[in-house]
Formats: sequence, structure tokens, C-alpha cells
Amino acid sequence: MRDLDDVFRALDGSAFRRRFRLGTAERAYLAAKGLDVVLAHARDFVDKRLAPAAPRNDGRQTPFRGHPVFVAQHATATCCRGCLAKWHDIPRGRALDAAARARGAARRSLVPRGPPPLRPGFTAAASPAVSFRRGSSRNDGDPLESHRSPT
Repeated sequence: MRDLDDVFRALDGSAFRRRFRLGTAERAYLAAKGLDVVLAHARDFVDKRLAPAAPRNDGRQTPFRGHPVFVAQHATATCCRGCLAKWHDIPRGRALDAAARARGAARRSLVPRGPPPLRPGFTAAASPAVSFRRGSSRNDGDPLESHRSPT
């Protein structure tokens, strides 16, 4: 098993892993339930979805959204046995021991990191505020609608 600080340094180099951030709904859920409850959920998810030697639906068992733990698992590559093997050097094919289970439900993975960084050369002031709300009569997903002049 790799040192957790080394894993986090490597994860910071992955554009895919860096883009996972707790959204407004996940932050609200975390604030409402509290960190201890959400960490209990994380332990339960790990025990049921990752700990078995051959988890059901491995590679597809962790949704991308819907719970702060899901987002944290993708950000920290603890979402499936393949990612645990690749990033954490925890081999597939055998049940997770207590140390590996604790890694999957790590407290530091739920610390909000803020919004993703802007692309080089862009500033928040120069980036247009665009809404993609589907099904709304005010904006049917047209990103230019907020910038069009009234007719």
C-alpha cells in the first residue's frame, strides 16, 4: 500500500481527479448531517461496495454525484478496486483489510477543496456566467440566451 501523502500528490497531477469537488448540494448535506454521520456512511459504502474480494458491479458501483462520499471517492481514487490497485497499490482479488477499509473512508477526502481552478489565461471576471438549466422556460439550456439582446 502506498503512502497516503504520495497518493494525494499523484492525484493532484491528474486532471480527471482534480475536477471532483463537493457541489452545493453535497456541501449542504455534509453541513446538515455532520462529518461524523457522513464518515459512517463512507465506512458503510466501503464495507458493502469495495471490501469484498470481487465486488458486485466493480468499476461501476460508485455514482459520480448524489452524496459527498461518492464525490470524495472519485477524487481520491477509492471508487473501485481498479482505482485502488492503480493509485493505492491495493491488489484486486482479495478482501480489504482494516487499513485499506479506513483508507477508502478517509476523513481528509471529505474536506471541501473549493471550485475547480480556471484555465490558464482566464479570470472569473472575464468568464461569463452561464446557466444550463434544462426544462426551464427562462433558459432551455441555450448558453447564449443570457447574452442575447431582447427582441
